[in-house]
Amino acid sequence: MICIAIANQKGGVGKTTTAINVGTALAATGQRVLLIDLDPQGNASTGLGIGRSDRDRSTYDLLLTDAELEDVAIATKVPRLDIVPATQDLSGAEIELIEFDARTHRLDAAIGRHVAGRWDVVLIDCPPSLGLLTINAMVAAHALLVPLQCEFFALEGLSQLLTTVERIRSRFNPGLSILGVALTMYDRRNRLTDQVSDDVRAVLGKVVFDTVIPRNVRLSEAPSHGVPALIYDYRCAGSEAYIALAREVIDRLPKLKKAA
Repeated sequence: MICIAIANQKGGVGKTTTAINVGTALAATGQRVLLIDLDPQGNASTGLGIGRSDRDRSTYDLLLTDAELEDVAIATKVPRLDIVPATQDLSGAEIELIEFDARTHRLDAAIGRHVAGRWDVVLIDCPPSLGLLTINAMVAAHALLVPLQCEFFALEGLSQLLTTVERIRSRFNPGLSILGVALTMYDRRNRLTDQVSDDVRAVLGKVVFDTVIPRNVRLSEAPSHGVPALIYDYRCAGSEAYIALAREVIDRLPKLKKAA
């Protein structure tokens, strides 16, 4: 089973949209996918149609109790895509985790106890911070998928994230790699967008996915209907871009499987 954390400490860069739609696209190819909503806002859960009343158990239980992954995961409307939903209880988890000796490995331990063969890929939708929740995701993950908004301040945030990745490698998870950087909210009418894209590719090279995710109103509308954009409107530019991104992710999975 391959575990991929979708992380960037900057908010509003498309982490949740990427998690939902890449997960949907992977499931459509036959992969059995589990999405772990690790953001207290619970937007991934809402975006997949999981109402507040349906979240009896959540990632909070996974981190703070001995709950098993199979007991907290629930099916979504998307075939072969399950989710561990998030509730507002998760907002206090960072403080409560301090009391645990292995506070950085709680998610890794929970994933390690799963029933082998149930899922092929685990995606973790991280909160917009570099706190204990995100650190738990990085410790548990084989690789990171980093959505990066095409704007100037995003470059500074990427530098901070890469520094954190190096610290996680040196202290907790030496096998952690960067699966790829996905450029999001791309607007061809904005010259700064092209400049940021060129700068990121010049620095990171092939780590950056070829696919860019455009600004697209249908991507923004889909969560209010409780379905991924790929189901809401699979012909829109945003959906087509996420399908292309999922193909690139699939192409890179074999390298992760060898390292796992």
